Parts: sequence; C-alpha cells; structure tokens
Amino acid sequence: MAEEFVSEAITPVTGTFDPGGMARGEPGLPQRFVWRGQEYTVAAVLAVWKEDGSCRHGSGEKYLRKHWFKIATAQGPQMTLYFERQARSKQQNKMRWWLYTIDREKPLG
Repeated sequence: MAEEFVSEAITPVTGTFDPGGMARGEPGLPQRFVWRGQEYTVAAVLAVWKEDGSCRHGSGEKYLRKHWFKIATAQGPQMTLYFERQARSKQQNKMRWWLYTIDREKPLG
C-alpha cells in the first residue's frame, strides 16, 4: 500500500511554527503536530506548493486557497499537509491545518 488518503485535522504544537514562512506572509509550517493522539516532528520539507481558486462572488479575481507541504517525519512516514487560508465554517475556525495523505512506505533517508 502506498499513499493513504486521510483528510483529517491535525493540531499544531504551540510555539513550533516556522517564523520564516510567517515573515513572508505565509503560514508557518508547524515543526511538531499531533494526529490521532501521536506527536509527529517534521524532519524535512520535501516540496511546497500553493493552490488558488476563482472568487466565490463572481468576479474574475483569483485567491490563494491552500498552502501544501510534502514532509518527511522523524517518526518515519511521509505526509502531505495543507493549510486552509479560510476556515470551512465558524465552528471549524481553528481547524486550518490538515493531513491530506500519509505514506508509511517512504521513510526519511
């Protein structure tokens, strides 16, 4: 089995956000986060990309929707994370970081 689709929220560990990304006006990738009760540490950032989309009100403008990060973790698996610039709902306002996929067969190294 290769990459598994997950699509679940992760909880960043407070104080571990990358200040470089934040200085550029981008989300600071958390260096540690919790998923399903286990803490993971980012060992390497393998790829970074952005996703944009059309305005939802009918104008022709484009808006940045998501920031994507392909990472290797110190615990082994590679993961694809993303940050949503706009919360899905008021109830999910704090849920901006998501684990999209996990690949347990591609450890760092």
